[in-house]
Formats: sequence, structure tokens, C-alpha cells
Amino acid sequence: MSGPPDDELDAAALAERYGLERIGARPGLLAYTRDVWQRRHFLWTLASGRAYTRNTDNYLGQVWSILNPLMLAATYYLVFGVLLTTRGGTENYIAFLTTGIFIFSFISTAITSGASAISGNLSLVRALHFPRALLPLSIAVAELINLIPTIAVMLLIVVLSGEPITWTWLLLIPAVAMITLFNAGCALITARIVATARDVRNLVPVGTRLLRYVSGVFYSIDYYTTESLGALVLAYQPVALYIDIVRSCVLRETPLQAHLWAFGAGWAVLFSVFGFILFWRAEERYGRD
Repeated sequence: MSGPPDDELDAAALAERYGLERIGARPGLLAYTRDVWQRRHFLWTLASGRAYTRNTDNYLGQVWSILNPLMLAATYYLVFGVLLTTRGGTENYIAFLTTGIFIFSFISTAITSGASAISGNLSLVRALHFPRALLPLSIAVAELINLIPTIAVMLLIVVLSGEPITWTWLLLIPAVAMITLFNAGCALITARIVATARDVRNLVPVGTRLLRYVSGVFYSIDYYTTESLGALVLAYQPVALYIDIVRSCVLRETPLQAHLWAFGAGWAVLFSVFGFILFWRAEERYGRD
């Protein structure tokens, strides 16, 4: 087999000599990470713009960020707390359900929105040169921005339900930071998968719906499961784990457990690192389909 022509070899050597790089080529992982960090202000602009414009076409605007989980919590309380009575193993079911709904909405929205991070912004991807990871990362940050007012409402409901204000509320800060890191990893993973196989986007809502029913959002996993491997999987899968961690910060009936925080930190690091590397590996292919 013949190799590349001599003129191509000379051009490649000349480009290397003067530090020229191929357009659209994937940079090294460290260089890519530096590039993302250097554009952190662009990431913040993307995230804040996304958070602000989410409900601007509705009359109530940003109020829907609070009304949606509130209405969902009220519906779940009627169905599961009153009609099906799944409040077993809980003392303050209103606070238990509210924290579950608000935190699950925070996670599930990041996952579903991350699925369209690339496919929904193809014009931007094809027009400008920037690390494509900024798009799914901005979704995770936007969800964090939207969470701030909903957390305030959640805490108000918790207090009105009879829970006292304690120092453990301060632990919500590292808890939310862990969940945001996990959300970023999930957004990167779903963005990469959907950019490669568009049809998967239709399966993401199905997956998040399934997660809602196996994550202890409206029932106590410990109360309704037996001591088995399946019960351990349910309790320690990341979504259920993060909901439990947040509950331990604001509910007296849920004790703080150091090993849960260790598992939570592990899931956050694992998903964020794996998601970042997985997304980076296809960097040169985004927007070219």
C-alpha cells in the first residue's frame, strides 16, 4: 500500500512547525478541560439565559418553576398519601413527600434537558467554535439557578409541617453541590448518547419516569422493601441516595449517616468524570451529522 503523497507530508510537517491545528480536531483531555474553564463566563451566560427564558412565554413567568413541583407534590399527596396510603414508615409525610418531589424534579429535569443539549442547539454548534461540553454543563448550572427559589419554598413547607430549623439545614449547601455535579455528569452522558442516536431522546422521559417510582420519592424504601440485594440497590442508587441525604438535612425522622454522604460524593465524582470523558471523546463529531 502506498503512503500519503509527499506534498501532504510536507504540509503536515509545516503545520506542526508553526503550531497550526486541524479545524474541528479533538484536543487532548487536559487542553479541553482548560478550554472549558477559560470559557466559564460563557457557560454562566448560557446557564443564566436558559434559566431566565424557560417560562418567559407564560403569563406567570418564573413562578412556574415553583408552581410545577408544588402542584405535583399536591397531586402525589392526594394519590399516594390519601388514596393509596403509602405513608408507612414516615412521621411527617408532607415534608417527606415535598423534599422528594423537589429534589427529584431537580435531577430529572437536568437529565431530560441534557438529552437535547447538542441536538437542540445545532445552529450554535455549527456556527461557533467552543468546547461543546459547555452546552450540557450550562443545563446543570441553569437547573441549579432554578432550584434556589424552589428550595426556599420547600423549606417553608417543611417548617409549616412542624419541622424545626436546625444547624443541619446548612448541610443542604454541600448536598446540592453534590447533586449538581451528578446532574452535570448525567447531562453530559445523555447529550453524548442522543447526539449519536437521536431516537434515544424519546426513551429518556420513560427512564426518568421509572426512576421516580424506584427512588422513594413518595414512599419509604426501607419500610416497603425487605432486607435483600434488590432493596440495597434501590436504596443506594444515586437518585434515591440524594433524596435521602436531603431529607436527613431537614427532617428529624431521617438521621444523618456519614456513609450515605460518602456514597453520594462517590456517585457525583464517578458520573461527572465519566460523563466528561465520554462526551469529550466525540467532540469532533458534534454538529456534523
